[in-house]
This record gives sequence, C-alpha cells and structure tokens, in this order.
Amino acid sequence: MSNEKEWMRLYVQTGDKAAFEAIFTEYAPRVHRFILRRTRGNRHLTDDLTQQTFLHLHRARNDFDLSRPLRPWIFTIAANLVREAARKSSRRPEVLVDPLERSTASVAPSVSSPEDRLVRRSLDLLPDAQREVIVLHWFEGLSFSEISSVVGASLSAVKVRAHRGYKRLRENLGGTL
Repeated sequence: MSNEKEWMRLYVQTGDKAAFEAIFTEYAPRVHRFILRRTRGNRHLTDDLTQQTFLHLHRARNDFDLSRPLRPWIFTIAANLVREAARKSSRRPEVLVDPLERSTASVAPSVSSPEDRLVRRSLDLLPDAQREVIVLHWFEGLSFSEISSVVGASLSAVKVRAHRGYKRLRENLGGTL
C-alpha cells in the first residue's frame, strides 16, 4: 500500500475528497469483513460500525501520525467500535439474529467446502481475544506488531493469544491443521 501514505497526507493536509475515496475503496471491504466476523454475522451492526469507522477516521484525521502505517490505525478504530458496541449490547436486550442469516456469515464467504465450514465453526468456538488475533493475522494479513497496536495488548500477549488460538483450532479440528 505505497499509495496509502500519499492518500492520507493529501486527506489530512488538504481534505482531498479523492484521497478519502481511495482510502475508503481500499479499506472498506476489509474493515467490513473484519467487523462481520467480530459481530458474528450481524450485517446491520456491521454496516453501521463500518460506516462509523470511516466517520471516526474523518473526524480524527488531523490526529493521524503520517509517519505511521494507516492499516493498523483503521483496524484499531474498527476494533474499538466493535468492543464499544459489545459493551452497549450487554447492557440492554439484544434482538435475536435469524439463524439462517448467521449461518451464511463466514470467515471466507467465497468458499464453501466442508473443510472451510469446519474451520469457520472451529474459529467461532475460540474465545474472542484469540479469534480476533487469528482473524487479523491470518485473514487480514496484519503483522503481530500491528495487531498489538490494534488490540491494545503487548506483542508477547498477542503472540501468546495466537499460539493458544492456533493450538485450540488444531484440537478442534482433530490435529489436521
């Protein structure tokens, strides 16, 4: 993403709309997938949180350190919004999600082999902290140091979560991973 620094520089310094559109086009689908996994398939909440992520990016653009990479910053915003939504929902009754809609939400919606469904179900069984690290690393391609800043944990804690998560996945899958 060599262009992301230039896009963000233009957006921060001049408010360039085309630069924001480029950032949105690049990151919105990835952020949406990340949030969809974290909300366990709640598409309405995912759409709202994705939109809020970019609204927060817009509002905080002047706080962005142009010497740092953009991707971890965007995923940090998204992760914080998901955590905030989870806290809010625990304080009030939730509307049940249609089980058929839930089953169509997936880690990798384009694949549907029995093995892929098994991996998705096994991933859903992991504790949230482990699943979050694995999703960010495995599916979104973030480095462990980037994940550390996204989730607000030390690098060693992130590596431990990943190790324990992968170990549990292997156990859930009968050692086939």
